[in-house]
Amino acid sequence: MNRITQKLQEDKKILSIYFSAGYPDLNDTVPIIQDLEKNGVDLIEIGLPFSDPLADGPTIQASSTQALHNGMTTEVLFNQLANIRESVKIPLIIMGYFNPMLQYGVEAFCKKCAEIGIDGLIIPDLPVDVYADQYKAIFEKYGLINVFLITPQTSEERIRFIDSVSNGFIYMVSSASVTGSQSGFGNVQESYFERIGNMNLKNPQIVGFGISNKETFSQATKYAKGAIIGSAFIKHLSENGSGKIAEFVGKIK
Repeated sequence: MNRITQKLQEDKKILSIYFSAGYPDLNDTVPIIQDLEKNGVDLIEIGLPFSDPLADGPTIQASSTQALHNGMTTEVLFNQLANIRESVKIPLIIMGYFNPMLQYGVEAFCKKCAEIGIDGLIIPDLPVDVYADQYKAIFEKYGLINVFLITPQTSEERIRFIDSVSNGFIYMVSSASVTGSQSGFGNVQESYFERIGNMNLKNPQIVGFGISNKETFSQATKYAKGAIIGSAFIKHLSENGSGKIAEFVGKIK
């Protein structure tokens, strides 16, 4: 069974952390992953930096740009993660844009992910229809879960279609904006979380965008299975380096 599926079956709220591979320094990727697991994070999203990140706010964009300057590439990331399963057991997802994957070759990319022990992919600019028609069989061949995003503006029909072709979780974007942390969620967002929660989808939802502390984590997971923290963690890395990860996670859980 895929590690993501196993993790989602646990009777707990899931804390997922996102960071850009190769940031703050090129060789920080694996130590950060190991530290996050050691400090009780349930799932990790490893950002594959790209020069034109459509959905990313300024914090993640800056970390992605720095990682590219540091020398991060698809090949470098795969080399860094080659032996990751010797030390890390929790689910790992690569999050990135479709262009680098297309350049590498979709099947070759999926095959490499499977060899390394990557459990899933999040590709914000790969339309679900295109995935279902052209790539779903390849992902399934290599045991990879593909995670799709929904927003408050996504129609019920499309959400149900995404649910039908998904086999892990749905990434529920908290608001129609780019990534970034905020102090709390308002009534509009809370009613959105509740509305999706009441749709009885077969895939659990994990909320992303705007989660930065215990309060927003608690709000986001009231109706959802878990929440993803990205910008707030990257900000922590930019201020503290790759140290003090225990301190950051301790403020959330």
